[in-house]
Amino acid sequence: MNGPHPRPLVIGHRGAPGYRPEHSAASYRLAFELGADLVEPDIVATSDGVLVVRHENEISGTTDVARHPEFKKRKRTKVVDGQRLTGWFTEDFTWAELSKLRCVERLKRVRPDNREHDGLQPILRLRDVLEIVDEESRRRGRDLGVVVEIKHAQYFLGIGHDLAAMLLEELAAAGWSDRPERLVLESFELGVLDRIRGAGLPASYVFLTESAGAPADEPLNGAPKRGYGWYRSDEGLDLLAQRVDGISVAKADLIRLDAFGRATGPTSLVQRAHDRGLSVFTWTLRPENRYLSSRFRTSAHPAEWGDWQSEFALVLSSAVDGIFVDHPDLGVAARDAQAT
Repeated sequence: MNGPHPRPLVIGHRGAPGYRPEHSAASYRLAFELGADLVEPDIVATSDGVLVVRHENEISGTTDVARHPEFKKRKRTKVVDGQRLTGWFTEDFTWAELSKLRCVERLKRVRPDNREHDGLQPILRLRDVLEIVDEESRRRGRDLGVVVEIKHAQYFLGIGHDLAAMLLEELAAAGWSDRPERLVLESFELGVLDRIRGAGLPASYVFLTESAGAPADEPLNGAPKRGYGWYRSDEGLDLLAQRVDGISVAKADLIRLDAFGRATGPTSLVQRAHDRGLSVFTWTLRPENRYLSSRFRTSAHPAEWGDWQSEFALVLSSAVDGIFVDHPDLGVAARDAQAT
């Protein structure tokens, strides 16, 4: 998956969370049914060193942990990557304990219909997701892929969990350590990608950037502290071209705004990255008014779908190589419309 792609990849962001609670087996299977080329699990660690798939290591918003009286005393307040959080954290549970929990809808107000699926499915380990991808590949007769996002690597390293080493071991055990055409690794921290690539794992490596702020592992290797914005500069892209295969940027960084804050066209970011041999993904395309640029909102109701077709088309016009979507069928429809 290295380099620019002839057509953009549709990546099921945590599966198909527009229709099912994120990171559930139903969400991942539905993503492929709706046409996704890859799915994206986020990985965090348990106390006994198991890689589990959750949006964050704090799980009160994505599981029914608060309903389990036996875990009431596990509630903690911690600082993770500079953010103070109160809740339940995966690193305070064994996998046997976490396996008792069930998935719930995270965006309860925006996607209330998904709540009918609350409590129906257990949380998953990374190995479970890889097995689903293999099963769906066989069922559909095409090679499907996975984009593994490594979450809070520096934080976990500081509490004794080396996600890089754990991931290498897990991929080898699952038979995924020699599938570079189907495996993408991404992180908001460059250091963990450097360590895994240095170990020789064949995969596509993608550096994630926020619109603002800086990676949790900066400053890196004695260099000055560099923010995400610097990495999107020409100098930053020059450095990244020597370290990774691509970048994944917030949707807002691909949309040019006028003086009134209205979207007018794509920025130059994709072209500048392509000039350096970097592929570009973007996150996350969603149809609800709450997540659309102001130009494409059709009402003041955040949960209603706005003019998502126009915003998706604008993003695709930047020649981006992959789009993270919560509704894979909409991503496929937008891609098909662009092709015609």
